Amino acid sequence: MTAATASAPGAGVALPALALDGVTCTFAARGGGERYTAVRDVTLAIAPGEFVSVVGPTGCGKSTLLNVGAGLLVPSAGTVHVDGEPLSGINRRAGYMFQAEALMPWRSALANVVAGLEFRGTPRDEAAARGRDWLARVGLAGFEDRYPHQLSGGMRKRVALAQMLILDPDILLMDEPFSALDIQTRQLMENELLELWSANRKSVLFITHDLEEAISLSDRVVVLSAGPATRPLGEFTIDLPRPRDVAEIRMTPRFVELHEAIWGVLRAEVLKGYAQSKR
Repeated sequence: MTAATASAPGAGVALPALALDGVTCTFAARGGGERYTAVRDVTLAIAPGEFVSVVGPTGCGKSTLLNVGAGLLVPSAGTVHVDGEPLSGINRRAGYMFQAEALMPWRSALANVVAGLEFRGTPRDEAAARGRDWLARVGLAGFEDRYPHQLSGGMRKRVALAQMLILDPDILLMDEPFSALDIQTRQLMENELLELWSANRKSVLFITHDLEEAISLSDRVVVLSAGPATRPLGEFTIDLPRPRDVAEIRMTPRFVELHEAIWGVLRAEVLKGYAQSKR
């Protein structure tokens, strides 16, 4: 296992864009039973411009950590800092892309993309111009007036990506955003995400079950243990060259080496998680 160091430029000097320190999340059980600890004493930092993926078994608390970073969930213990400042309330520096569909079905693609700008009070003409620009960036020029039900799954994900990026967040929080797509569309979306990310190097915390996806996209991969009381087991620096094509990079010897090393840690946890799910 290779201990990770932040790979973003200046990471040794700059404060982390997002830092979780000793975070524990405990929830009351239904029916007044024993309390459930989803994650325990998790410390994780994402440097400015760093792309970090978190992998782990199903139900291990990956999304819980993302919700803590978004300010949607207050941890039972520990602290969260954004650019060195304690996080209080919603993380206004972050954009969140959910696993489930989050588009408003009664709004067109353009209207969905500009919704956040409208809520911020951006003039309508300016919002519409920026929305068209972002739809073009994600390959949807000409689809501005289509409604979600008129778009394919991949197109809807492009709309959701533009909806998040148009607000220019400093931190991207992504919860298995491409998991429902077929493999070909998924790889196209992964490459589009990398192309957009490389243009301005936002800090990314990316949650996925797919180890190949994590390695293909990331600067660093963090492996979580099976729950309950999930904790990080290891961090791996992904020293693959950029720019990357996610299909081509998976054929390289170094990718295979990294996959074997990370899977060597992750496999036992996946088996534990599977055994627990059958109880």
